[in-house]
Amino acid sequence: MADLITVEDPDDPRLSDYTGLTDVELRRKREPAEGLFIAEGEKVIRRAKEAGYEMRSMLLSAKWIDVMRDVVDELPAPVYAVSPELAERVTGYHVHRGALASMQRKPLPTAAELLRTARRVVVMESVNDHTNIGAIFRSAAALGMDAVLLSPDCADPLYRRSVKVSMGAVFSVPYARLEHWPKGLEQVREAGFTLLALTPDEKARSLDEAAPHRMDRVALMLGAEGDGLSTQALVAADEWVRIPMSHGVDSLNVGAAAAVAFYAVATGRPRS
Repeated sequence: MADLITVEDPDDPRLSDYTGLTDVELRRKREPAEGLFIAEGEKVIRRAKEAGYEMRSMLLSAKWIDVMRDVVDELPAPVYAVSPELAERVTGYHVHRGALASMQRKPLPTAAELLRTARRVVVMESVNDHTNIGAIFRSAAALGMDAVLLSPDCADPLYRRSVKVSMGAVFSVPYARLEHWPKGLEQVREAGFTLLALTPDEKARSLDEAAPHRMDRVALMLGAEGDGLSTQALVAADEWVRIPMSHGVDSLNVGAAAAVAFYAVATGRPRS
């Protein structure tokens, strides 16, 4: 059973995992280096725990202690009870959901390990907006994608904002980083995948015409918001595909486009 510890000092060193959560640059560097990430809200904390992530500690406001009692009672890790005001001073923002947990990261699998068993893969290039990362993972989980591969400069899927937007879906879709870009795409092709680059370019075939759901193994490539896929990535693709647009709209937000494309890629596949 976890120790329930009341903390009244925002500078208490035991709360160091939670300090400055709004300082994006600090957290980007610190969390991977220290092997931790922050889960926010009851559902996300439970999903992280169910996915096998080890909990380092929890930070709870008083009203959430009873809600999380079953989790608290099972934990060997400390649970810090704080006022909402103190939580805000520590983290730098109002913790609306009243519950935070510091979780231990797991070693990432290699791309080769994921490619051995996957049939539908998402490949992201330079997607560095945490909200978009979270939205893409949530759609990938919901619509039957098997794995995600990230270019070296993609944002961290376990950053707090990504985890929160994904509603914990980052825990259910395995992911890996390609060490070299775009050279790493050759590894994907050699594993038997057709590389489809999603682009609004008029030279691309529509997803209906390309019929990716009929292909044996598909890797759908997505680029960053605004810039899209780089010229190098487009050249490396086997085929360009697009979502047909109406009413003069030229493109969708990458998170929305991903959801539409995932459905087209996975249509007809059995759902678990």
